[in-house]
Amino acid sequence: MIEVAPGTIQVWSDIGCPWSHAVVWRLHDARRRLGLDDRVAFDHRAFPLELFNNEPTPRARFDSEWPLAEPLAPRAGWQAWEAAADAWPVTMLPAMEAVRAAKEQSLAASEELDRGLRRAFFGESRCISLRHVILEVASTCESVDINLLAEAMDDGRARAGLIADWALAGRGAARGSAHLFLPDGGEAQNPGLTIDWDEAAGALRVADDGGAAIEDFVRRAAAGASARG
Repeated sequence: MIEVAPGTIQVWSDIGCPWSHAVVWRLHDARRRLGLDDRVAFDHRAFPLELFNNEPTPRARFDSEWPLAEPLAPRAGWQAWEAAADAWPVTMLPAMEAVRAAKEQSLAASEELDRGLRRAFFGESRCISLRHVILEVASTCESVDINLLAEAMDDGRARAGLIADWALAGRGAARGSAHLFLPDGGEAQNPGLTIDWDEAAGALRVADDGGAAIEDFVRRAAAGASARG
């Protein structure tokens, strides 16, 4: 059972998932567009694909999926991997752990770090598996106290919570990346998106980009919420 605080959207995702990068950008964009920045927060939870699949997310899958996700959120920051091949991040766990650790400071800090790490990976080809890269990204986030984050990363206090997320998702609470949950019990994986297989092309395609579904989630989260301090 997923319990969600009033005025909050829980976002279960893997930072390295192109579809979740598009969904998270759309959430931020919709919240700003609707004037609800002070009424809706995003609570990031880990859906670690590498733990479910027992392997790093294959580079070939990344290369085939991000061009399909890019048109859904073109301003989110996208590019083909431009760094050296051996700089490809073999794990996203340190980045997701850092986002969870930032929640000790505030949901705003966690949101900002999550978004920054996604952009660093998808739009700047940076290896966000590395401690120093995570902290470099954190240093650009106004809401993040980098010293507190470094302390939390170094003592590993957020790892147990990440593993608990994985275990809860594995029991069927969340089905994929990204899966959103609302205080009113509403939920959807990649809201409004229909991703299927194009037999003729022999490839995935976005059959429906869902348009207003994300805005609807933000409005429903705002219903009955108090203004954030």
